[in-house]
Amino acid sequence: MTQSTDLQIDTFLPYMRDVIRCEQSLHELNLMWRMIESSAKMNCPLEARSILPTMAATRSGFNRLEQELVVSLVREKVTTVLSEIGTKAHYVIDIVVRNLYERTADVGFLATDKELCSFVAGLHDNQEKIRARLRAYRNKYTVYDEIILLDTHGNVLVQIDESTPIEGSTDPLITQTLTSHSYVETFRASDLRPGKQKALIYSRRMLHPETGSIVGVLCLCFHFEQEMAGIFASHRDLAGRSNMLLLDADNCVIESADPLWIPVGAKVPVNHSDSPELLMFRGREYLVRTFHAVGYQGYMGPHGWQGQVMIPVEVAFSSSHSRALDNLDADIFAGLLSHAQSFSPPLYEIMSTAETIRRVVWNGQVKTAGQHGELLKLKTILDQISETGSRSDELFAKSIGDLYSTVLASGLRDAEFTSHLLIDLLDRNLYERSDDCRWWALTPELRMALSTPERDLETISRIEDILQYINSLYTVYTCLFVYDEHGCIIACTNQEADRQLTGSYIDAETLAQVQALRTEQQYHVSPFVPTQLYGDNATYVYHAAIRDPDTTQLIVGGIGIVFDSAIELSAMLHSGLDSKQKSQAFYVNRQGVIMSTTDSSRPVGSTLDIDADLLALNNGESTSRIVIHDGEYAILGCSASCGYREFKTSDGYKEDVLAVVFESFGAVRENNQNSEKLHIPLNSNLAENEGEEYATFFIDGAMYAIPAEYVMEAQAASKISSVSMDSKAERIGVLDMQNQDEERKYVWVFDLGHLTRGRPSVIDNSSQVVVICYGGQTIGLLVSELHGVPLFQPSQIVPTPLAGQTNRMLVSHVIKANEGRLLIQTVNVPYLFDFLMEKKVPDEVSMSI
Repeated sequence: MTQSTDLQIDTFLPYMRDVIRCEQSLHELNLMWRMIESSAKMNCPLEARSILPTMAATRSGFNRLEQELVVSLVREKVTTVLSEIGTKAHYVIDIVVRNLYERTADVGFLATDKELCSFVAGLHDNQEKIRARLRAYRNKYTVYDEIILLDTHGNVLVQIDESTPIEGSTDPLITQTLTSHSYVETFRASDLRPGKQKALIYSRRMLHPETGSIVGVLCLCFHFEQEMAGIFASHRDLAGRSNMLLLDADNCVIESADPLWIPVGAKVPVNHSDSPELLMFRGREYLVRTFHAVGYQGYMGPHGWQGQVMIPVEVAFSSSHSRALDNLDADIFAGLLSHAQSFSPPLYEIMSTAETIRRVVWNGQVKTAGQHGELLKLKTILDQISETGSRSDELFAKSIGDLYSTVLASGLRDAEFTSHLLIDLLDRNLYERSDDCRWWALTPELRMALSTPERDLETISRIEDILQYINSLYTVYTCLFVYDEHGCIIACTNQEADRQLTGSYIDAETLAQVQALRTEQQYHVSPFVPTQLYGDNATYVYHAAIRDPDTTQLIVGGIGIVFDSAIELSAMLHSGLDSKQKSQAFYVNRQGVIMSTTDSSRPVGSTLDIDADLLALNNGESTSRIVIHDGEYAILGCSASCGYREFKTSDGYKEDVLAVVFESFGAVRENNQNSEKLHIPLNSNLAENEGEEYATFFIDGAMYAIPAEYVMEAQAASKISSVSMDSKAERIGVLDMQNQDEERKYVWVFDLGHLTRGRPSVIDNSSQVVVICYGGQTIGLLVSELHGVPLFQPSQIVPTPLAGQTNRMLVSHVIKANEGRLLIQTVNVPYLFDFLMEKKVPDEVSMSI
């Protein structure tokens, strides 16, 4: 999401209690670091000279952090909220436009119905028969609450809603429709729908079946209020923090998820530019996202309609914690965190600052290791640094945890909502397919032709013309075909398949199912499997029985319509993802078999490997979680179908589908978290303690140690400069060691993890370079994370089993810490230099503890 750089921090900050607490803590710690630096300069300026530049850099970092981090945190939270409400606002208008597109096809087809046209033309006057036919249509396409036939003067010839009888209409849409060669879409008050403030009507002129002259108008009245109520009930904010709206071109509310909050007719502020600003509505400030329709199949919806979501700023940043984070595996948590730079720059900034503070404390402890006398003054300073560093760590840990949870929880909610959207799109689309096959089976010409035992070529040609006309209006089908009572296909629309299909038979199971349909409201859908009707690819084929025109209980054949699943399902998935980067979506059945996919590596018919409990998700339920998918950390959202209106809910059809969404964050990385931490007591008076100080650090999850006397300092691994001239896999680059008192020099950096485990280390923001010196030579060692510089007693340091036989080992001793619960491997520095500087040929590189 792109936002302007002039984000008004003071506008949003009062509503972010956690960020305010972070700001206060940063300010307090900044003051403490200033006091420590001043104390070091006054009490031990010479002894502290070596660490004062680092402390100054830390103080400077806190100054910058205090000014910039809060801005980043506020921006991240505002961005998250705008993204969430934007997804929902886009959905509102998208689903409405998709639904209304179907209405434009309906009115175009029904206006050419020969039986209806004959009645309007006055060729017969059987009004009850026509009303029954219109009601039969309404029983299939339940999205309409009224259907009206009018003559050219606006007189009502027949209507199906007898609760609001009308004799005629003077609505200008009648004249407009009579002069139009296409449908007319009207949304306003109309005398055709008395009692309604506004009605959404689709009208089309009707022609004489013999002369082609204009004889009347068909009006399909969409049950708009009911449809919007269903959308809002399914997708509104259950916590009631935001409101979903449908707006007209003048930014007035057409429908509201909560009309008591924002009423219909109210004019509201809009935000098309994704601007992070607060907009005022009736004395309350809101964050707002607004979207125009992007169109579907070239149809843009009613002029100027928009989807919008509004959320009051005082509740915008108080979203609940996601349950999916409660039991998140520690390894996955840490691994995801290592990719913070890519998915949350403010989070990465906090983590980087935390590592800088740890490095300052660690370097100070290293520089004073083994020193006594006046340097004990510096030890006191270091104790203060250590204590303040611990407080900083606590602040960072909480800030990291809070922001991390915010980012992930938002991603989980978005993935779950997207999967819900995808399954809703599917259910709504397939509902239309069930309507189509049942209505087309009632076509009088088809019923008459199939009730006749002998069908000549002219009859077959007439059937093909009817099917071709229907298919030209409803392009979501690749083929429409009609078969007789024996299942023999007598006509179809797919010319390429015509030679193969005509004269062939549908399978016996399907024929039996069609012949078992008792009423015209029933239908049959083939399983989603490969079929010859779809080029041996998998799809749904919808079937309805064609009945004798005089004896409706007598089935004389059937109609089959082949859904273009490859194109249509894929379009739904891509529309739901809305070009989201690093995201994939799937439709799968209860066995995990893929029905459609945006992932080219997983074709239709293969199996998607997801948890069994997801495949068993209850109908209508949605969930989300963090998983490992294709070797990457990912957020998964999953929703199970629940049907739409009567489709899959009360019509007897059962075919569960799940929508699955993955959003990837980065490759899986090894866990660098140590399960057992070293407990280090504060020992300021080291003169009274016997023992040796060791610089400790982690490689992956294991702790290692080097005698502090060999250690010079630690620097961030980000300062490593790679070189291309080296042939040693463990030698990864050079480090610039320039400081204020010395001329610039470079040291080789070696991957200590590569030496211990045999494969390269992954460098992240926790990675450090420990610089050591031995025999007049200096090198750097890449490690996963710094720990501390504790003092160990001689009794704690024991040789490894083979150390007495040879000193040619990377790890020659172990330190027993935490009462023996933690074993720390000590690096044999002389041997390490011999090996790395090629003075000796190693017998053994490392030892596993």
